[in-house]
Amino acid sequence: MSEAICMPSQRDELAERRFAKLVDQVMAMMSASLKPEYRGFQGQLILTEATVAELGEPADVRRAARAAGRRLGWRVRTHAPDDGTLFIIDDRDPPQEVRELAARRSADAVSAVIASVRAKARMRRTIAAGRLPSGPHGPGERL
Repeated sequence: MSEAICMPSQRDELAERRFAKLVDQVMAMMSASLKPEYRGFQGQLILTEATVAELGEPADVRRAARAAGRRLGWRVRTHAPDDGTLFIIDDRDPPQEVRELAARRSADAVSAVIASVRAKARMRRTIAAGRLPSGPHGPGERL
């Protein structure tokens, strides 16, 4: 009879150890996602459906992310759309210099995407007009 009484507490202890291990795993991933120049702010981690499945139940992974975030000093916000992806975001307000750096990096990334799209569009127009881009035979050679 005493074994039956001990069984639930043993299961609870095992579940607690598993959860602590999950928190450690998620915390390591969250820490690895940080950019040093942001001084611990602007953290974000995107877990694919497959990664979430490897870690465990989605609800447990979200709970572990919140626990890991508390350890890291994050104000964690999680979002799980229908496709099974899990977004883990540090929702703290960073210092002004970190916000400015992040804004510059975002603007540079958007500018790079726009420049790439424009270059591809120019190339398509050039090819559609039957002209090759400048090359070893000179600019505007006919196809």
